[in-house]
Amino acid sequence: MTIAFPLLVALIGVALAFDFLNGLHDAANSIATVVSTRVLKPHYAVIWAAFFNFIAFLFFGLHVANTVGKGIIDANVVDAAVIFAALTGAISWNLITWGLGIPSSSSHALIGGLIGAGLAKTGLSAIVWSGVIKTVAAIFVSPAVGLMLALIIVLIVAWTSIRLTPMGVDRRYRRLQLVSAALYSLGHGGNDAQKTMGIIAVLLYSQGLLGGEFSVPLWVVLSCQAAMALGTLFGGWRIVHTMGSKITRLTPPQGFCAETGGAITLFMATMGGIPVSTTHTITGAIVGVGASRRLSAVRWNVAGNIVIAWFITLPCAAIIAAVTYGLVSLLS
Repeated sequence: MTIAFPLLVALIGVALAFDFLNGLHDAANSIATVVSTRVLKPHYAVIWAAFFNFIAFLFFGLHVANTVGKGIIDANVVDAAVIFAALTGAISWNLITWGLGIPSSSSHALIGGLIGAGLAKTGLSAIVWSGVIKTVAAIFVSPAVGLMLALIIVLIVAWTSIRLTPMGVDRRYRRLQLVSAALYSLGHGGNDAQKTMGIIAVLLYSQGLLGGEFSVPLWVVLSCQAAMALGTLFGGWRIVHTMGSKITRLTPPQGFCAETGGAITLFMATMGGIPVSTTHTITGAIVGVGASRRLSAVRWNVAGNIVIAWFITLPCAAIIAAVTYGLVSLLS
């Protein structure tokens, strides 16, 4: 279905709005630890994170964009209504969870929206199961990997700091946490912004504007990175509080361990083309750091509520998207 150019521009605008909201919603993932350890004040932290969000495209390929664009639902069944419904499902769920201060996954809200819209249009035949299985598996794998890496880094930090005074340790890791926060923001921008790139690219493909072959134009890359960076600048302070202090209290060395473990996980996933959740990843890493002190250091009831949000995000966004697609079909 070919749509008028103004409507195409409007849909791209909605996709960029989702990307902005993704940055707003997930800003906490990038800055929660560096703010909660008081290494940076919030307004400096968001500028730091936004800068590295934006330049992430210089360091990663477009593997995640390709997965989202043609590896979740068949690119040939995508049309403007499917994209609109998918974005509506993702944005609606993001707004609900943002308003409640729940750090749910923008990534899985978008994936759920795509699945729901695809199912509403053509049924199970629309689903690319290899991509969906890989993405769903990451719901469980990415926080576990983040947790394990954070635990390993805690051990390395403890071993290398054994001759330092407590003040010396604090001073060292206050500086190093700036590096770990930058690395995590690179991973966040590299993985999350590419999901919207995939959405816009498959929309352009559905309109025959990519020369018959799926690709991601440079202007799409730059637009998505900029939208995410701007969203990060506006921050998500309600979720910062949950991520940075409600799960467990962090010191600069622990913040460094959590961010570094999360960053390594995101780097591996992005290079593998897996659209993981930055929320899941950093939550796992923070829990790992807290548990390294003692299990009681982690507020397991808060962590449990976050895990529940993980499980309901994909189906809830899918339901909203499916209903939206049905309404759009009826109206058109």
